Amino acid sequence: MNYIDLHCDTLSELMKNPTFHLEDAPLQVNLEQLTEGNCLLQCFAMFVYLKNTKNPFKYCIEMIDRYYEELKLYPNQIAPVFTYEDILKNHQQGKISSLLTIEEGGVTESNLAFVRTLYRLGVRMICLNWNFINGVGHPNFILNDHPNFKIPNEKDGLTEYGIQMVKQMNSLGIIVDVSHLSDKGFYDCIKYSTKPIVASHSNARTICSHVRNLTDDMILCLAKNGGVMGMNFCASFLDNDEEKGRDTISCLVRHITYIKNLAGIDVLAIGSDFDGIDPNISLRRASLMPKLFEALRAHSFTEEEIEKLAYKNFLRVAKENFS
Repeated sequence: MNYIDLHCDTLSELMKNPTFHLEDAPLQVNLEQLTEGNCLLQCFAMFVYLKNTKNPFKYCIEMIDRYYEELKLYPNQIAPVFTYEDILKNHQQGKISSLLTIEEGGVTESNLAFVRTLYRLGVRMICLNWNFINGVGHPNFILNDHPNFKIPNEKDGLTEYGIQMVKQMNSLGIIVDVSHLSDKGFYDCIKYSTKPIVASHSNARTICSHVRNLTDDMILCLAKNGGVMGMNFCASFLDNDEEKGRDTISCLVRHITYIKNLAGIDVLAIGSDFDGIDPNISLRRASLMPKLFEALRAHSFTEEEIEKLAYKNFLRVAKENFS
């Protein structure tokens, strides 16, 4: 079974460790792991810690450079994608596809010229917020000494620039990602986006009450929008008891079953958050992804349903955004 993963932080780890390379770095995601797991497409997020970064856009450019320098080393194994057709072409050639994304819309520094420049450099999805107010919108909690993970921000959404950025992303063909965004910001994206949006690494808040997850109403709105939500493997987003959340596969099956029964299978995708989460979990690396599909089969999911969750739903969203 092929799969697409909407979010990993592997690129950040490569930036921290100059001697690491994508082929076999001791991480949750590397080329060996992706090949063994039968990955069709891996989204590589450029995470920028806005509060401690003097020049966010410059650092983002440096990450883009490292990304392409890595891909250049393995031209027969992995290739970047810029269009929907690139994904199909790479698959036909036996290559893993790589999609460049951003986790922190603040790197655009409230400048649409930077958005357009990032598009030209290959960025095809942007997570509008992380955990700071950033000129684009508001997160569901502010990362400080006392963050509140239970009370969502239902008041503050996208800024005027954020609304314009969403419209620019739609026009260019960059997928709008609402993971980390406030509840109000989510509904703003539903209102203003003319293309399907994604929550690249968010689960069901009814099952686990962390504000990084989506409410039932948000999931239903996302399904109506034609978008998808990528199931996050982080233990604290899978169960209110983090230790129980480390049993990744059983927790994922619970979330997936709940969301399917609520809104249908077409809203589901995978967004592991690998290399941005504690690896002390049962589904701890990309090569183990087939175990999730085996568990879904054991819980009476059909092959068609598993294929939709694994890769077909996101392919639909990519086609509608990139066209």
